[in-house]
Amino acid sequence: MGKIAIVGCGAAGAFCGANLREMRPDLGITVFEAGRKPLAKVALTGGGRCNLTNDFSAIGSLAEAYPRGWRLMKRALKEFGPEDTCRWFRERGVRLVLQEDHRWFPASQDAAEIVRTLLRGLQGAEIRTGARIEDVSALLPEFDAVVVTTGGARDFSFLEPLGLEIVPAVPSLFTLSTDSPIRGLSGTAVTAIVGIAGTRFRAAGSVLITDWGFSGPAVLALSSYAARHLAETGYRGTLLVNWLGLSEEEARGKLSEMAAQNPHRQLSSVYPLPSRLWEFILGRCRLDASTRWGQMSPAALNRLASRLVADDYPITGKSRFREEFVTCGGVALGEIDPATMECRRHPGLYFAGEVLDIDAITGGFNLQAAWTAGYLAARAISRGVILP
Repeated sequence: MGKIAIVGCGAAGAFCGANLREMRPDLGITVFEAGRKPLAKVALTGGGRCNLTNDFSAIGSLAEAYPRGWRLMKRALKEFGPEDTCRWFRERGVRLVLQEDHRWFPASQDAAEIVRTLLRGLQGAEIRTGARIEDVSALLPEFDAVVVTTGGARDFSFLEPLGLEIVPAVPSLFTLSTDSPIRGLSGTAVTAIVGIAGTRFRAAGSVLITDWGFSGPAVLALSSYAARHLAETGYRGTLLVNWLGLSEEEARGKLSEMAAQNPHRQLSSVYPLPSRLWEFILGRCRLDASTRWGQMSPAALNRLASRLVADDYPITGKSRFREEFVTCGGVALGEIDPATMECRRHPGLYFAGEVLDIDAITGGFNLQAAWTAGYLAARAISRGVILP
């Protein structure tokens, strides 16, 4: 019997193993999981609901979803994409629902259903928990193929003897802390554009003000795009918020129109943003909320327009997003054959999941990368391992 080792029983490892069990039931599979439970992180994703994948219809280019690794993913998704992911889980009894934000979830809204489905697929494989591999190279003589799916890591010493190029890992997908009084508006959400001052990093979408700073899909996407830059600056800088998503000229036009239509009403009674946020921004512009729209000077209107499209807040650090943890960095993609996920330098060694230098914004894209790479590795192994 051929022997296959899978190092890591997260999304990529379990999916690789489950597919191998179907493709080649004659192979013996041993899964080494350092933690106490397999698929522990999958059980937490999507707030415990497991955002399986995304329909990708709102993505203009893959680089928007995958700041690192989009070229490899462009090729790989043609072999196993989101439609294939949905089909795979449906065929195993999981009903799925597509949300308006383009995210696929199990209809049960329970990540445990996904964990159970993957573990059923692994039946017949040996899963060793609490089994940390200190040196992957030591497994190569013992197994016909080894698949490394250890997820994001800071310490890649277990790969050092292989001599591979490793891109240093830094956190991705995090919220931003600030010491601004805007934290008093915790719970306020608005669609806006956020960016890092002095850079070209920008992201659009929902922004949530929290009691520590800023969160929401737009901020998480920004943290992904700017992950390395923010790590280099010690998570310090200036967050720019365009609350209206308009140019300054468009914002002036909008405010002028509001003034013309409501000359006798107070600034506090007609507003383009949630009321608490609007009054906070008026205060930052030194404008009295009781001033009537028709009494606002051109200079005050210009000042308000400028603030609405480039409101600046100090970034004083980062905060972890829920229980989820994503890193950018890992095994350099030049080490990998994108068609098979096999290591170019070490035949029989494969990589899948976040251990690779591939990471994505929130929305199901990271899990899709895990499913895709896990499937491609399983398919390659199923075709490549020839038993006597």
